[in-house]
Amino acid sequence: MAKRDYYEVLGVGKDASEEDIKKAYRKLAMKHHPDRNQSKGDEKSAKASEEKFKEAKEAYEMLSDGQKKAAYDRFGHAGVDPNMGGAGFGRGGADGAGGFADAFGDIFGDIFGAGAAGRAGGRSGVYRGADLRYSMELTLEQAANGFATDIRVPSWETCEVCKGVGAKPGTSAKTCGSCNGSGNVRMSQGFFSIQQTCPTCRGSGKVIPDPCTNCQGAGRVKQNKVLEVSIPAGIDEGQRIRLSGKGEPGTNSGPPGDLYVEIHIKPHEVFQRDGDDLHCEVPINFPAATLGGEIEVPTLGGKASINVTEGTQTGKTFRLRGKGIKGVRASYPGDLYCHIVVETPVRLTEKQKKILREFDSAVAEGGEKHSPRSRSFVDKMKGFFTAE
Repeated sequence: MAKRDYYEVLGVGKDASEEDIKKAYRKLAMKHHPDRNQSKGDEKSAKASEEKFKEAKEAYEMLSDGQKKAAYDRFGHAGVDPNMGGAGFGRGGADGAGGFADAFGDIFGDIFGAGAAGRAGGRSGVYRGADLRYSMELTLEQAANGFATDIRVPSWETCEVCKGVGAKPGTSAKTCGSCNGSGNVRMSQGFFSIQQTCPTCRGSGKVIPDPCTNCQGAGRVKQNKVLEVSIPAGIDEGQRIRLSGKGEPGTNSGPPGDLYVEIHIKPHEVFQRDGDDLHCEVPINFPAATLGGEIEVPTLGGKASINVTEGTQTGKTFRLRGKGIKGVRASYPGDLYCHIVVETPVRLTEKQKKILREFDSAVAEGGEKHSPRSRSFVDKMKGFFTAE
């Protein structure tokens, strides 16, 4: 059967750029890859997809190589088929496999889950250090006012003996013989090859024949370091402070990571924080609620006074402006909300109970004007009982 035109196979024109050819091939390779189609259970369909995959692979290998493409454009299939005595394959099969792997390398991870580590650091093997997280628990007062403190963080530090190189002083790392310093090796998988991180040097392209005795060739040692942290006033639960460059050191002189101090606020005995506002419950006794008057309430800065009106009920809220917390990015502090709770007296003496009964009788004689909410509730209950 005559071969189809390579441009027709990839669905591109003769004026297509190298990038257009690569994109077209990737699309077909992902669609017809055998590993993706064998699982469908249709043997005939899987076989057809495999043939299309091979056809697309061959077309890409020819059109992605400048020399082969020129020969194909001039002589057609005869220019690139050695069996037809034409211009030949140019650089040979090894280069063809390389071009295929280069184009398909970005999607190897989707199929095999391999090769990503080798590409991440490049051939230089230089990697940024890992970021670290430190959880710090604060009181509400500390979060509101801010302060400076020292923290002790376990971390990897650059080895002072080998200066992070990993090799014993006076020696140096050597080029990896498995990958010739590239950090990657090619592995054959059936009719195509894949590129993977070199298992010998782990992608660095270097091996250390005589490792540093202090760090065993790692280039870093684990130790505790003490850092000063400034907690800004008004910081809130879950917010983080970033200490740039205070994370783990990089590999092969790569930049260090960052340290993130994550803030957690301890529960407070009196206050509950809501953004920049504070809330608290203020219990008052029955006479104070009935007669009203001035009472003292707590704030983070000390004491304050509020005027309780006569006949105050449980749930009444008093707002003290500016007595909350000034957030990190706020222009002014929040407010303090005092929620009144009328406390019912307990463990009364017989004399106290007698006084209360007399008081209750006196209130009852006065009618509903002394207990408007109770009278309204009774009226509503009557409506329920009389409704059909």
